[in-house]
Amino acid sequence: MWIDTHCHLDAHEFGAESLAVAQRAGAAGVGMIVIPAVERGNFGVVAQLAASAPNVSYALGIHPICVPQAREEDLLALRTAVEAALIDPRFVAIGEIGLDFFIPMLCEAAMREKQDHFFREQLRMARDYALPVLMHVRRSQDQVLKHVRQIRPAGGIAHAFNGSFQQAQMYIDLGFKLGFGGAMTFTRALQIRRLATTLPLDALVLETDAPDIAPAWVHPARNSPEQLPAIGAALAELRAMAPGDVQAAMKANALSALPRLSAIVG
Repeated sequence: MWIDTHCHLDAHEFGAESLAVAQRAGAAGVGMIVIPAVERGNFGVVAQLAASAPNVSYALGIHPICVPQAREEDLLALRTAVEAALIDPRFVAIGEIGLDFFIPMLCEAAMREKQDHFFREQLRMARDYALPVLMHVRRSQDQVLKHVRQIRPAGGIAHAFNGSFQQAQMYIDLGFKLGFGGAMTFTRALQIRRLATTLPLDALVLETDAPDIAPAWVHPARNSPEQLPAIGAALAELRAMAPGDVQAAMKANALSALPRLSAIVG
C-alpha cells in the first residue's frame, strides 16, 4: 500500500468529490491519506472526512498562511480539539504547522513574530501530547529548525522539503522524515531530484499536497492522491529501485513518522 502523508482533501478545489477521490485513490493502491487541518474552522471537517472513508486519517493544526487571521483563542480551541481527538485512532498528528517566509505579507516583522508564536505554541502542544508534527517549511528551514531544537516535539515530517543537504541532515538528526511529491517529477527540479536520489531512503516519505504541487504529467491541473503510486514510481526510477521496494520502504517510513497510523493501517 501507498500512504499519502499530506493531502488537503477537504480543499474547495475538490468540491463535493472528496470522498469519491479518496475511493478512487484507494482503488489505485493508496491505502491511507493524511489530511492536515489548516485553521480552527476546518478541524471538524477533516475529522468528519476521516470518519467517512476507510483510507483517510487527519491532523489538527493552524497553518502559517492562516496565522494572520488567527486569534489567541484559536490555540486554546486547538488544544481542546487535540485532547478530544486523542481517543480517535484516525487522529495522527499536529499539523499543518510551521513558518512561511515566501509570501511577502508573512515576512513583515510583526507577522514573523506572530508566526513564531503560533508555531512554538503548537510545537509545545505536540510535545505535551507526544504527537508528531506535519511542518510547513517554505523559505524558513533554519528558523523552523531553531524552534524544533529548542522545543523538541516527538518527530514528524518536514513537508515539501526543498532545503539543502545540510538542513536535511539536521531534520534527520532530530528524528524527522522529509516529504517528497510531485515537484521531484520535473526534470528541471535539479536540487529536489538530487535530494530524492541521494538522501537515505529511510529518511523519505511520499505526499501529494493535493490539490497543489501536481506532478509533471498533471500540471497545471488539479493534483489528487490518486497520483501517489505514479509519484512513487518516479522516485523508484530516480533511485534505480523496483517500485514495490520503494512502496514498502515508504509505508514503513510513514508509520515510523506517524506511529498512530499503525492502529489503522494493515
